[in-house]
Amino acid sequence: MQIRKLVTFEDMGLMQWGVLNETETGVYSALALEEAFFTPLPEMLSEFIRQGTEGLLALADGLEQNEREQAVPARPLDTVTILSPFPRVERNIFCIGKNYTEHIAEFDKTAQPDVPKYPIIFTKAGTAVIGPDDAIDSHENVTSEVDYEGELAVIIGKAGADIPASEAMDHVYGFTILNDVTARDLQRNHRQWFHGKSLDTFCPVGPYILLRDAAPDTFEVITKVNGEIRQDGSTADLIFPIPQLIAVISQGTTLQVGDIIATGTPSGVGVGFTPPRYLQKGDTVEITIPQIGTLKNTVK
Repeated sequence: MQIRKLVTFEDMGLMQWGVLNETETGVYSALALEEAFFTPLPEMLSEFIRQGTEGLLALADGLEQNEREQAVPARPLDTVTILSPFPRVERNIFCIGKNYTEHIAEFDKTAQPDVPKYPIIFTKAGTAVIGPDDAIDSHENVTSEVDYEGELAVIIGKAGADIPASEAMDHVYGFTILNDVTARDLQRNHRQWFHGKSLDTFCPVGPYILLRDAAPDTFEVITKVNGEIRQDGSTADLIFPIPQLIAVISQGTTLQVGDIIATGTPSGVGVGFTPPRYLQKGDTVEITIPQIGTLKNTVK
């Protein structure tokens, strides 16, 4: 079978990772494949990604043996708990602000929105990461303006610095979905975005990693709040496309395997409405990128 999507999950209290089956209804556990066929697969998905092509070949070999012997059944997805691909993120997440012209216009109501000449780069703390179906804390003692931002996220699979844009996609392992949850009042008060975007639970990531070779050239990003479509954009409209983002971020800074780059959010965020439509307790946010899946979280 073709390896398209990887997932980290919990089954009977054990955190592990695996690959989705062809119908995307079940997951083949890497741990089970290793035990059945002595396939050299690491314990954590982050370690597997560091193995690059060698790891993918070992996984493919285990899956091929399993197709012949049917020793490891796919665990139904509805019987396991899907986690963030990287439950413990080792570094801050690289993020890009104002990377869609229509999103800029939500903040800048002038006839000619001020489009940046260079990517606006900030980070979110790794401690903010949660997984699918985990609750977003409203932090009502800290903020009253919690907003959503649906984004395509890039997973780095090959380390490097000063990467030319022409070679940037060679450093991409795959793609996932990220919600750049933001406290707009903190973002405004501090004038620097880190604090307002890094509160605990403010970075849902998941549910799967779509491998680069299985990915399309562009992605549609759709965000729903309580079933209502708020955002519907395309990465074809990025001001700074992914190769350029990687080239700029890596200038003098070494990108590491497993690093995450959030590419920016399209228009339709809560602050852009009149009056603003911020998230409230009980709201459900669903971000769908059709080729990847849906990242769903509820506000508590």
